[in-house]
Amino acid sequence: MDVEFIAEVSSNHNQDLDRCLRFIETAKQIGCDGIKFQLFKMDELFAPQIIKYNPQLNKRRAWELSLKFIPKLAKASHKLGLKFSCTPFYLEAVEDLRPYVDFYKIASYELLWHDILRMCAKTDIPIVLSTGMANIEEIDAAVEAMRSGGARDITLLHCISSYPVTVSQCNLAAIKTLRDRYGCKSGWSGHIVSDAVIYRAVFKWQASMVEFHMDLDGNGDEFNKDYCWLPEKMAAVISNLRQGAGAELSDESADSDGVKNPVESELDERNWRADPSDGLRPLLKLRESWRSE
Repeated sequence: MDVEFIAEVSSNHNQDLDRCLRFIETAKQIGCDGIKFQLFKMDELFAPQIIKYNPQLNKRRAWELSLKFIPKLAKASHKLGLKFSCTPFYLEAVEDLRPYVDFYKIASYELLWHDILRMCAKTDIPIVLSTGMANIEEIDAAVEAMRSGGARDITLLHCISSYPVTVSQCNLAAIKTLRDRYGCKSGWSGHIVSDAVIYRAVFKWQASMVEFHMDLDGNGDEFNKDYCWLPEKMAAVISNLRQGAGAELSDESADSDGVKNPVESELDERNWRADPSDGLRPLLKLRESWRSE
């Protein structure tokens, strides 16, 4: 099947370069086409007051990836024939990553932040954008921002920004909605460990890309058995799809109606997206509500 599989390391790297390199080797071994990391700094991800009011967030500093790792990770990926990608979560990260990435991946939480979309677009490097918790008007605006910035190669990933998501919430028909509405490639970014959902996304809805959260061994900082795949299980799915097998295992209950609107489990998360004014989370209206308390 003509579909790209992208392993999302997320924060399972544990800030260990050797572990990061093992992720790359494992992604190649199980049949992936690419691998993706995340580049963020806590102080440029959340507004200062949210860290003050919720000091538990400081634990996420252990999830930051060192910028010094990026050249080595890109080199290792390319040596094995893998595409290398990384999500920029602050504006300077776009230029920091530019010499190394084969495509930028923009997270759902940054979809409203058009400044970073335009900055990526101006590089003429392909962009993959997740559309979780967004409505169709927000996606319209994001696509216009990228195209007006010069983007010529855009892939939109349908996803549900719940961790984990249930099969009935997946709304895989939205993969076709995105492809038809914007005339671009579309795919699935899953927060669920379900081979039946992936088979359905590819065989029924012709997903051109499947992104999945992966851990090596269950020891990653963000490992969760409900949305994070272990290599041997994903290897079987990829192998089947490469051979055109698995269609009979797909789950049609994941289809839904294809309408791009947030599901109930995403509604609260919408307020935790990056605000267009400064790129920090959460939205200003939520920050203002804390000031008034």
